[in-house]
Amino acid sequence: MAFRLVLLTSFFGLIYGILGFNLYKLQVVKNDYYVKRAEAQSEISRELELRRGQIFFTDRYGKKIPAALNKDYPVIYAVPKEIDDPEETYGNLNLVLNKILPENIKTALSNKQSFFRMIVDKATKDDLRAVSESKIDGVYAGAKQHRFYPFEKLASHALGFVGVNENKNAPSGLYGIEGLYDDLLSRGVDVELTLDRNIQAHAEEILQSLVEKFNATGGTVIVQEPKTGSIIALANLPDFNPNSYSASPLKNFLNPAVQSVYEPGSVFKPFTMAAGIESGKLTPETTYYDAGKITLNGKTITNWDKKSYGNITMTNVIERSVNTGAVYAESLTGHSDFYAFLKRLGFGSKTGVDLPDEVSGSLKNLERKDARAIDFATASFGQGTAVTPMQLINAFSSIANGGLLMRPYVKRTEGPKVISRDMKEETAKQVTAMMESAVVKAQVAKVASYRVAGKTGTAQIPDFNRGGYTEEYIHSYVGFAPISAPRFVALLKLDRPSAILAGQTVVPAFRELAEFILTYYNVSPDDLPELEASQSQ
Repeated sequence: MAFRLVLLTSFFGLIYGILGFNLYKLQVVKNDYYVKRAEAQSEISRELELRRGQIFFTDRYGKKIPAALNKDYPVIYAVPKEIDDPEETYGNLNLVLNKILPENIKTALSNKQSFFRMIVDKATKDDLRAVSESKIDGVYAGAKQHRFYPFEKLASHALGFVGVNENKNAPSGLYGIEGLYDDLLSRGVDVELTLDRNIQAHAEEILQSLVEKFNATGGTVIVQEPKTGSIIALANLPDFNPNSYSASPLKNFLNPAVQSVYEPGSVFKPFTMAAGIESGKLTPETTYYDAGKITLNGKTITNWDKKSYGNITMTNVIERSVNTGAVYAESLTGHSDFYAFLKRLGFGSKTGVDLPDEVSGSLKNLERKDARAIDFATASFGQGTAVTPMQLINAFSSIANGGLLMRPYVKRTEGPKVISRDMKEETAKQVTAMMESAVVKAQVAKVASYRVAGKTGTAQIPDFNRGGYTEEYIHSYVGFAPISAPRFVALLKLDRPSAILAGQTVVPAFRELAEFILTYYNVSPDDLPELEASQSQ
């Protein structure tokens, strides 16, 4: 009995001794080995996994549509710690992959302290098959998450991209929403945009067609909801594909909607009329005699068509886009009241839109101590002042919104914010009626069964070398509908088209875009004969 007890005790003592010795080897002797293995796995995971929030478009139902997400791509990588002969491994890789790898990879393979070295990012199927069949020690195939933009060029300026540059050697958000909200997205937080995927796509199709048809150098389309300030579409050309951003020149990454200024031309005239009406100095029915030209400070201003119209009203001035009529309206308003009104509309200041590196435009020609009558006269029809497309559409949205100026925004959770009341509701209504009359007279922007307000602008491009203006033009059109309850404001801008007049280019394009939006939102008509009859009773 005593013998059995001694035997059992010895047996279990031996077992526990073996287990204890193995535990000692694991925890003490091989501790460094396993720590290194864990560190290796951790480093590989960090390198291959992209922890970044997604960006979403929306649609008319409020549905989230992925615009920027994380996608697995095949990669080939090495663990230098496991490679005995870096020179041989480097040579074998060159043979297997049928390409000469950079010399810095050879150096990296020699670093025994490294657990990870990327060999081929976004590897091809042939690369993967070759590495798998060769079974080179310390070389593996895996998957790495990269930023992926499923709609490619769609809204590229608004989105930006994830990449590297001279200041950032690790993938980071650059330009657009990716850059502005990089910290948020890097923490894995999603960002939802106000951009409607379907309206955005249609706006880009129209812009592409305009640029191609009229051999333009570029252009911009913005669609805004006037009651909230939310941006529904934002398109620019030239654009770029954020999936392969390195294939595009740096200048393509800049967002002309907020980072480029231009002289707007006659599209500015409704603001001149609004300033006069708001000041109480004129009404839409105020008349004056147009002789076709006016001379101020030794410089003569003529109408764009070189015509004289005789006795006309301020509404006629907007209908026919009469330069001298705008000059007359500004002179009645007074220089200080005119300038103050433009400032209230946001001109000369940033709009505050949540897009990076917005510029402010300029009213410097009116702010100089020696500003002359000719400076205010040319500003009345949109020359000498500089605006961004975002400033311009936001100011028109104020008219459509009954005089309330909203802050434009693209991040959905930002929500509406009133900046100020820049004009009385009655002023906004009267200017809207003047713009509607211009649409009715010209018919080019008219949408069947809907009341539409709009204004064209054909502006000569300044000659910054010799002074004066070139023979090249920028075409603009801004309009909104339906007037009874404006659902959208749209701006179309075309740079250096082959055609001379905006009525040939951006105005028909506005009508096409407006018809699409009204149908897409299923907006009820406000210009039907039976509707007019019932309202008159």
